[in-house]
Amino acid sequence: MSRPSTDPPDLTERYGAPSRASRRLVVTATTAVAVIGLVWVVWVTVLHGRPMVSSKLVGFDVGGEHLATARFSVVRRESDVRASCLLRAYADDHSIVGERTVPVASGPTTRILDAAVRTERRATAVEVVGCTAPGQQQRR
Repeated sequence: MSRPSTDPPDLTERYGAPSRASRRLVVTATTAVAVIGLVWVVWVTVLHGRPMVSSKLVGFDVGGEHLATARFSVVRRESDVRASCLLRAYADDHSIVGERTVPVASGPTTRILDAAVRTERRATAVEVVGCTAPGQQQRR
């Protein structure tokens, strides 16, 4: 009686080796997907990386029962970009008690603005929801 072989069979003998054409196809498809992905990342970065206008709350002051004042910075890509910024005042229970849209006319690219928001009752916080400009609908 002969002993059975303990060597495992070669997988290429059992299943066959992949052809060069299929290997080239996989490499070409992978390269194409990588190039398309890189182009998309560059496009998104260039288009959305530097918005036309952005804003940031610097501080706020509650001036009484029906008034809150916000101080916020606005940064525009160019000095002639006209923008509008939305401010919201909130009460203790997190409900909106006041809202105001502040227009930002042309001028320096970076500005610090103060705006008063009339409220229906005492506010405890003011938020700059964000600013929009022509060609930029998403508030930033």
